[in-house]
This record gives sequence, structure tokens and C-alpha cells, in this order.
Amino acid sequence: MDFQQEVQQRILSYADNLELQKSAREFLGITILNKYCYNYSWASRPIIQYPQDICAMQEIIYKIKPDLIIETGIAHGGSLIFSAAQLALLDYCENIPMNKSKRRVLGIDIDIRAHNKQAILEHPLSPLITMFEGSSVAETMIQKVRDFANNYNKILVCLDSCHTHEHVLKELEAYAPLVSENSYCVVFDTIIETLPADVFTDERPWHKGNSPMTAVNAFLENHPKFEVDPIPTLKTLITSVENGFLRRKAKIRGGGGLTTNAFSPKKIWLYFLKIRVLKKWSF
Repeated sequence: MDFQQEVQQRILSYADNLELQKSAREFLGITILNKYCYNYSWASRPIIQYPQDICAMQEIIYKIKPDLIIETGIAHGGSLIFSAAQLALLDYCENIPMNKSKRRVLGIDIDIRAHNKQAILEHPLSPLITMFEGSSVAETMIQKVRDFANNYNKILVCLDSCHTHEHVLKELEAYAPLVSENSYCVVFDTIIETLPADVFTDERPWHKGNSPMTAVNAFLENHPKFEVDPIPTLKTLITSVENGFLRRKAKIRGGGGLTTNAFSPKKIWLYFLKIRVLKKWSF
């Protein structure tokens, strides 16, 4: 057995390791209360993500090699800088200088704070970044983003702005269709749905029953071109993106249909994950 096979088997074993999963969820609960993920930055800008999710995104970006990453939600700009750094790495590996790069990160936020915008613009990676200010679900913004995306061939989307069901579902309907085959629409903070309600103590409009995960479930019911990739959730264990890695299936060339994993091990793994989600974890 080679190293990659060993890794795959180990990841799959986590689906049945209830003790490991329970420990991970306990860690998530206590660290959310203590704003643990706020401690991290990427190349000097606060990123407000769990390190495991940062690693998962790096793996996806390097595998997909997108020429456009669309992100809703900018905050301090750490995620934009992270994505730009990954695109710069792809360019470096392909011997493309930054001033010749055609890759881009597009960030959208309803309110880009002046000091954050200035810090992003002054960052060495800013040539790879474009920012649009306004509501990500406004029709004018959606059209503006679609027009921008027309110039790109391989697109990855990350949704991390307002986390209510209505807002996330609107973002999914607007931006998921831009995702390229075999690429991803990554929906952050789906974990809101499966953690105890008392973990989220601030006055935010999202909560269990009104969360990114409920939006994902509603979206998938009507969009068979997308499926949950359960591997990042199994691999990271400690993640805010529980079952939020939505992969766009590839068409079967010459057959007109879509590739399906209906009887593959991945569907079985996803089944195990859903069973875990339905369990009530104690803290």
C-alpha cells in the first residue's frame, strides 16, 4: 500500500470513529465560544478561519487550478489575500510572472470598511484582487459578477457573507451556476446547523433551522448537477464547512448525462456523515 492509499483509508475510517468525531465537535464548540479562529491571519491580514479549513482550501485550489475565485464576504481581507497567494503559487509553478497573470480573486461585500480596503490595496498581492462593494444578492451585483466571470474558464466560488438560509440560498442560486465542472462552490459556516444553540450567543439572525446548511440542503434538492464532497469534512474533522464542499459534476462526454457516484463509496461515506449530523452531541 502506498502513502496516498494509506491516507485515504485512514480518512475513511473516521466516518465510524465516533469518539474522534465527538472530540472534534467538543473542540469546535469550546473554540467557537472563545473566538479561536479569530486568532489567525494570512500574510498579515486576519482570515477568521480554522487552520484545517485553510489547508482544505489550499488542497482544492491546487487541484482545480482555477483562473477565477469568487468570494462573498471580505471582512478584513485575509481570505482574499489567501486566495490570491494560492493563485500566485499556481502562476509561479507555471512560470507566469504576476504582471502577466490572468488569474483573479473577486471579492464582494455589502460594506468594505475603508481601513480594510486600504490594507488590501496596499498588499503585494493586490494586483490579483478585484473588489465589488454592494449586496451579493442584488440583481445588479449578480449581473456585474456574471459579466466579470465571462472572461474566465475555470471558476471556484466561496460563500461566506450573511449566513441566513434566505441569503445563502440566493447566493447559491446566483453564483453556483458559474462554477466549472469538477470545481466547487464552498459554503462556509454550515456548522451553525449542527452545533448546540447555546454555542452562538451573539445577536445574529442565523441559527439552527436558518443556516447555510439548510440553504445547501434546499439547493441540492433542485440542482442535481451538484453533490456534496464529504472527503474534506471527514479529513479535517475540525471544520466550519461541514458538508459544505459542493462539487459540480462533470458531464459524461458523448452521453449527455452527468457523472454519478450513486453506488460509490463516497455516497456511503456521506450517508455516515448525515447519520452523525442527526445525532445530538453533548458538550
